[in-house]
Amino acid sequence: MKKLVVLVSFLSAFFSFAQVSEFQSVKFQNIGPTIMSGRIVDLAVNDANPTEFYAAYATGGLWYTNNNGISFESVMDNAPTQNVGCVAVDWKSGLILVGTGEVNSSRSSYAGIGVLKSTDKGKTWTNIGFPDSHHISKIWINPNNNNEIVVGVLGHLYSKNEERGVFKTTDGGKTWTKTLFINEDTGIIDISFAPNNPKIMFAAAWERERKANNFKGNGIGSGIYKSEDAGTTWKKIDANSGFPSNAGIGRIGVTSFNENIAYAIVDNQNLKPNAKAEKANVPNTNLAETEVIGAEIYKTIDAGKTWKKTHDTFINDAFYSYGYYFADITVDASNENRLYISAVPLIFSNDGGKSFETIDKDNVHADHHVCWVNPKNPNHVINGNDGGVNITYDNGKHWVKCNNQAVGQFYTVNVDNKENYEVYGGLQDNGVWAGPNDYESNPEWLQNGKYPYEFLSGGDGMQVQIDTRTNNLVYTGSQFGAYFKIDRKSGKREYITPRADKKEEPYRFNWQTPILLSQHNQDIIYFGGQYLFRSMNQGKDWEKISTDLTNGKVEGNVPFGTITSIAESKFKFGQLVVGTDDGNIHVTKNGGENWMKVSSSLPQGLWVSRVRFSNFKKDRMYITLNGYRNDNFTTYAYVSEDLGSTWKLLTQNFNQNAANVILEDSENENILYLGTDNGLFISIDGGQTWQDFSNEIPNVAVHDLVIQTREKDLIVATHGRSLYKVNIANIQQVNDAIKKERLALFALEDVFYSKNWGNKPYTWAKENVPNIELWYYLKDQANTILTIKNKDGIIVLNRQAKAEKGMLKLDYDLSIDEKTKLALEKKDSKLKITPASNKKCYLPVGKYTIELEANGKKVTQTLTIKERK
Repeated sequence: MKKLVVLVSFLSAFFSFAQVSEFQSVKFQNIGPTIMSGRIVDLAVNDANPTEFYAAYATGGLWYTNNNGISFESVMDNAPTQNVGCVAVDWKSGLILVGTGEVNSSRSSYAGIGVLKSTDKGKTWTNIGFPDSHHISKIWINPNNNNEIVVGVLGHLYSKNEERGVFKTTDGGKTWTKTLFINEDTGIIDISFAPNNPKIMFAAAWERERKANNFKGNGIGSGIYKSEDAGTTWKKIDANSGFPSNAGIGRIGVTSFNENIAYAIVDNQNLKPNAKAEKANVPNTNLAETEVIGAEIYKTIDAGKTWKKTHDTFINDAFYSYGYYFADITVDASNENRLYISAVPLIFSNDGGKSFETIDKDNVHADHHVCWVNPKNPNHVINGNDGGVNITYDNGKHWVKCNNQAVGQFYTVNVDNKENYEVYGGLQDNGVWAGPNDYESNPEWLQNGKYPYEFLSGGDGMQVQIDTRTNNLVYTGSQFGAYFKIDRKSGKREYITPRADKKEEPYRFNWQTPILLSQHNQDIIYFGGQYLFRSMNQGKDWEKISTDLTNGKVEGNVPFGTITSIAESKFKFGQLVVGTDDGNIHVTKNGGENWMKVSSSLPQGLWVSRVRFSNFKKDRMYITLNGYRNDNFTTYAYVSEDLGSTWKLLTQNFNQNAANVILEDSENENILYLGTDNGLFISIDGGQTWQDFSNEIPNVAVHDLVIQTREKDLIVATHGRSLYKVNIANIQQVNDAIKKERLALFALEDVFYSKNWGNKPYTWAKENVPNIELWYYLKDQANTILTIKNKDGIIVLNRQAKAEKGMLKLDYDLSIDEKTKLALEKKDSKLKITPASNKKCYLPVGKYTIELEANGKKVTQTLTIKERK
């Protein structure tokens, strides 16, 4: 056994901070949605009070409820990551341990940074080990001594590593001992312990290998190990026990009823007897249609010495051959024969695994990952799935959905051009939705019967394009290129995906297939496979306008060698840039007649996550490259001023995790926005320096960005916390002139006077309190005074303002003191200012001058309060 001392050094990708941000006063607003939720990976329930529990989201952090899921509060907003694999709670002391990094091994199962510890309900977090683990599956805390902890580490998803296996501490995480290590490809996916004797433990080992083009979810390293001393030593369950042991064994889940009785669910990737391994002609169906054995359940009644399969027939349609995504089994603590299997459906057995039925009825999302069964009331079950948390009190006959928090896993976002514009986005396993840009979470929709967001299509929701001439036609779809034209007004939908003719191999489409409407004519659509397709008539007919722009087909169970991103220049129709999953970037100036490969001088073998043309210069392009699928978390963002002939790295001294998207501002060419797997960043100097730009957004993956140019709103699509919005009108004005002056005060919209200021609309309501935000910019820290005067020079506000450098604001409720009230009335004999019910007096209708003074310089703006007509 190898002794490990914990070093307080985390993954540099998460902790290499940019310069202190000038934009900490700029707050983002979450605009939902909440109804479809995100993927749950674990639950920690207080057995003594089951209305109190924690729900862990794969990429949305840890959430706490003490009212049975009616509401939740986030407890990981201050943590350095929102990527979670498991959670354990010692309810006596309040100790919370979070194993970071999801273990479901999907294409968006993000890495973590080790085990995080909190003793104050999530106000603060400390890393207590395993910074190179990436994915942690299970944590056990000794209920009688919370300094004794056992951790199961799955390890890297895309590469080999040694920090995987089982680890144990007896001093609360100050030092750790690696007590079980199989090899650099095999980690621990589950650990169970006997409730009546926690010294008896079973650990499930899983050998897996994921690449961008293939996933191998089984291997000879997979199996079960037993410990009789609370995880200090381990012995493998051998092949003679009856438990399967061969290279076809995949993910395993284990659950213990007592020290003698335990169950295991196995993803058996061996072929069914007499089955043939098929190669399907449609992308990705070869993975789903290969006839493997799939889910099997084994039971031991002699503490693991022997195991026997509980059923004679196949458990069909449980994993659908996606066993890497499932394998959680739970036994009722009061009845050894009652089992719950978390799979595509939620499966229940009342006879020890001999027969099965599904219990995920209406209101329950598919793809289940965890179940908690009340030891005092076995009909009370809390379930976590790809659509959030569900609760039943009659063993699945009826369910309550507990989706009140914005934890959606968005891949994409877009906006239309309506007067009150809508936002559109595709989510992991939760389809495509459209909704109001000013959404605020509110349960009122339960009374009026209409949720503000509208469901457009199902599956894994992907890219969205909107024809803004009418804002009725929407082009969108699901994974691997299944796209439709949807008329939102009539409800009509047409399948538009290009199809190969009988002489061709099927086209290859990426998981997130790119689609683009030409801004020169929105009847023209571009669509990416291995070729770039173009339709001149809204998707009715397609033509190839390129050869294969990838390095060619690579065999595997995931389509690879596909286009990932498309952009067209606003300055010239047919000037296009295309990026691929295998690292190629091609440019054409003439609608595809000639293509130039422009990526040879860039780092090779990386996923091109975004290509963009500039809004200001015809030959300027931006790109981001993403190494996530190689466990490479370096931030790659580049600019070219000559259509890709040469490239400049924009992130030379900046490393905040893999880059997903770059966006040039629509008004100011020096402003860039960068979304990474761990946050959002801004540059106001063309990418020379970067700053954090995420006030109110936790450290979550940012997948997409779009600007509603008329309203000057930036919309941020996160993969774990739904959508955020911020108005960037003031930021867009931070130009060279303002930087030179080192001081700016930004214009205000007119304010409409209301006689209801300071009053309640009815007895039990809150007072109607006005507020204006006075935004200003300081290039340097300075003593700052903000003054507001009326037309006669009477000072109505004189306040010392924040003196830090950057974009700042002062909130003003438009109230005045008694002395100012008397001065205004004395100057204007017709004016009578009556105190409101809150005893405050408010500014009357008129024009006022706002003056900001800092370091001897003054700037002014006008505040106009109008009578509403």
